[in-house]
Amino acid sequence: MMLPTKAEDNVDVSASSVPLPPDYGQDGNGQDTVDTKHLELLTAAGITAAPDDHDLPCLTLRMWVIGVSFCIFGCGLNTLYTFRYPSISISQSTAQFLAYPLGKAWERLVPDWTLTIFGWKLRLNPGRFNYKENILIFILANVSFQTRLSADVLTEQRIFYGVNCGWGFEIIMTLTTMLFGLALAGLFRSVTVDPPEILWPGVFADTALNHALHFSEKVKGAVKKLQMSQFTFFIIVFCASFIWYWFPDFLFPALGYFTFICWIAPKNVVVNQVFGMKSGIGLLPLTFDWSQIAYVSSPLLTPPWAIVNILASLVFWIFIVSPALYYSNTWSSGYLPLQSNSVYDNTAAEYNVSKVIDSSQGFRFDEQKYQAYSPLYMPVTYALNTFGLGFATIPALVIWLCLEKKTEMVQALKSIRKKPRGGDSGSNAAPSWWYLVCAVVSLALAIFACEYWPVQLRWYGVIFAFAISLVLYVPVSSPVSSVFMYTAMQPNTNAQLTLIYATANTKISIDVFCRIIAGYVFEGQVLANLWFFNLGYISNICGLQFAQNLKLGLYSNVPAREMFLVQCVGLVLSTLGQVGVVNWVFNHIPNICSSSAPNGFSCPFSRTHFNTSIIWGAIGPRRFFSSGSTYHPLLYFFILGAILPVVVGALKKRSPQGIWRHVHVPLFLGGLGYIPPASGTNYGSWAIVGLLVGFGVKRKAPQWWQRYNFVLSSGLDCAVAIAGVVIFFAVFYTGASDRFSWWGTQVHQNTCDWDSCSYLSLKEGEKFGL
Repeated sequence: MMLPTKAEDNVDVSASSVPLPPDYGQDGNGQDTVDTKHLELLTAAGITAAPDDHDLPCLTLRMWVIGVSFCIFGCGLNTLYTFRYPSISISQSTAQFLAYPLGKAWERLVPDWTLTIFGWKLRLNPGRFNYKENILIFILANVSFQTRLSADVLTEQRIFYGVNCGWGFEIIMTLTTMLFGLALAGLFRSVTVDPPEILWPGVFADTALNHALHFSEKVKGAVKKLQMSQFTFFIIVFCASFIWYWFPDFLFPALGYFTFICWIAPKNVVVNQVFGMKSGIGLLPLTFDWSQIAYVSSPLLTPPWAIVNILASLVFWIFIVSPALYYSNTWSSGYLPLQSNSVYDNTAAEYNVSKVIDSSQGFRFDEQKYQAYSPLYMPVTYALNTFGLGFATIPALVIWLCLEKKTEMVQALKSIRKKPRGGDSGSNAAPSWWYLVCAVVSLALAIFACEYWPVQLRWYGVIFAFAISLVLYVPVSSPVSSVFMYTAMQPNTNAQLTLIYATANTKISIDVFCRIIAGYVFEGQVLANLWFFNLGYISNICGLQFAQNLKLGLYSNVPAREMFLVQCVGLVLSTLGQVGVVNWVFNHIPNICSSSAPNGFSCPFSRTHFNTSIIWGAIGPRRFFSSGSTYHPLLYFFILGAILPVVVGALKKRSPQGIWRHVHVPLFLGGLGYIPPASGTNYGSWAIVGLLVGFGVKRKAPQWWQRYNFVLSSGLDCAVAIAGVVIFFAVFYTGASDRFSWWGTQVHQNTCDWDSCSYLSLKEGEKFGL
C-alpha cells in the first residue's frame, strides 16, 4: 500500500526515490495516519512511497570494509575535535558522501568473484552500489559520532581531577554507556520509532543526500524549470564551501569572529561585553563561518516557528536579563566575565578545585578547606542559563505537555496500540530479548567497573543511575524534552497541529536532574557524581541517537536484524577508537584543555561539565542553593517553570488565533542549552539564517526549497567538516601555521572580548562577596 497522495501536491512517487516501507503511514485497520503536509516534508527529503526492492543486498563485504573504515576514522576525528572550540565533526552527511565514490569505485574495479570460506560463500562484488549499503555505512559511522559526551567525562576525570584508572576502566564505562543506550532504543522502538507521525526531521538531510547520490532526477510538473540535479547542486555547494572555509579557519580568522565594533574600541569593556563573541553576549550576531552559524545545529533543518521561540529566549534572557543582572553586580558577577564556562573564586581567579578536595581521602569535599579558600562564583550567563533556566525547564516540560498536548498524546498512544509494528515485523524482526540482553550486559559491566576501580560510585548507584535513564527515556525521547513537538506550518496558513519528532536541531537540557539526584545521594563525592551523570544521562542521549538510526533504517527499508548487527559492531569499534584517541590527545597536544592550547583545543565542553560536577559533586546542591546562599534565588525558577505554561495556556484559550498560539514554553526556557560556551553570536546568526531560508526562501521559492534545502545543509556540513580536518593536519599540526600572522589573524584577539575583561575590578589582595 502507498501513502496518500494528491495530484495537486506535486509529489513525485516514482521509483527514483527512496521508498518507505509497505503499509507505512497506516494503522492496523488500513487507515491513513500521515497527514499530506507531512508528505511535502518527506518528499523534500527524498522519501516517498515507492515499492521497496527486497533483492538489494545489505551486508556486503563492500559495506563492511567501507563502513568499518569510516567508523574508525570518523570516531577518531570526532573525538579529537570534541576538545576544540569551535568544534568540528565528521558529520553523518560527510561519511555518506565520501562513501559513495568509494562504493562506486569498488563496483567498477573489484572483480565479481565468489570465495568459499568454511562453506560460506562470499561475493566480492555484488553489483551496483545501492542506497541500502550507503545507509548502513552511514549507520556504522554514525555510531562513532556519539563520542563527545563520553569523551568529556573521561577528560574531566583525567585532566581536571587527575584520576587515571587506565584503559580497561575507560573502555568498559564507554562501552556500557552506549550499550545501554542501544537497549533503550530497541526496547522502546514501538513508541519512539515506529509511529509514522513521528518524522525525525533530523535525518532529512541524510535521506535527501542519499536520494541525490543514488537516484536519477525525474523532474515533473512545477519543478521542471529546476534542471540542475541535486547531485550537481551538492557538488557545487561542497566545493564552494570547502574553499571558503580556509578563510575563517586559517587565512582570515577574524571573519569567523567578526566583532568589528570591538575592533574599533578594543579596550572599552562595556562595548566588548555587549558586542563581543568570546566573552560577550554577541548583540550584533555577524559571522562568516558556517561552523559558528551551525554550532547549535543546522538552521536549515529547524522549523522557523521553533527558531522564533529560541530567538525570543535569546533576546529576553541573554540580551536583556543577563546584562541587567551583570551591571547591577547581582551575585558579585560584575567582577567576572559577562560570559564564560569557567567558575571563579572570590579573587576573580579560576576556581582551584584542588584546594577544596582531599585527594588522599578519595576525592571528597573538605569543608574546612572550602571555608578557608572561597565560595564558588559563576558568570551570570552560566548561572542563569545552566541552572536557572535548567531548573525552570524541568516542570515546564511536564506541565506544558499536560496542558497543551494531552489530546495529541492520547491519540498517538491509541494509534500505537492499534497498529502493528511497522518496519519491524515479520521474519527479519529484531527480537526485544536481544535488546534486553544488551541492557543486562551493560548493567553487569558497569557494576564491575565501579566496584573494581576507585570511582566512588557503588553498585547500587549504578542501578539507580540506569533506573533513572530507563524511566526518563520515553519522556525525553517523546516530545517531552530535548526533542519537541512542533507544527508543520505552511506560510499564510493555519496548519493542523501534528507531532514531528526532532532531535539534534535544538537542545533542551535536563541533565541537571541527574546532577541534582547524584548531588544529594553522593554529597561531597565528585567522582560518584561524574559517573552517575555518565550512566544516567549520557546513556539516555545515546539511546536517542540509536533511535534516530532506527528511524533512518525504517525509512530506507533496512531489515531490523541487519540494523542491530551493524549498530553493535559500530559501538564496539567506536568505543575502542574513542578511548585510543583520548589517550593520544593527552600525550601529544601540548597544554591540552588550557587557554594556551594550540588551535582552540581548550576542552570547552569538558570544562563546563567539570564546573558542574564541582557544584553538584563537591560543594553539593544542599550547600550551594541553601537558604541565604548566593545562588538560592535560582531555585525560584522551578516556580517560574511551573507557572509560565499555565499563564501561556490561559492566554491561548482567551485568544486561540492570537500570537500566543505560536509560543512554545519549553523552547523559550530551555532552548539555549549550548550557552555557554556558545554565545549570542552563534544563536543569533543561526536564527537569522534559519529565518531567511525558512520564511523567505520557502515562501518566495517553495519549489527550490523543496528540491535543494536539505541538500544545501548536507553540502555545507560536509565541506566544513572535511576542510577543517584538512586544515588542521596540513597546516596546524605540521607547524606550517606557526609563522603565519597578520592583522586578520590578530585583530579579534587584541580585544577585551578575547581577554574576558570584567566590568568591576579588584585591588591587589582584595576579595569580593565578603
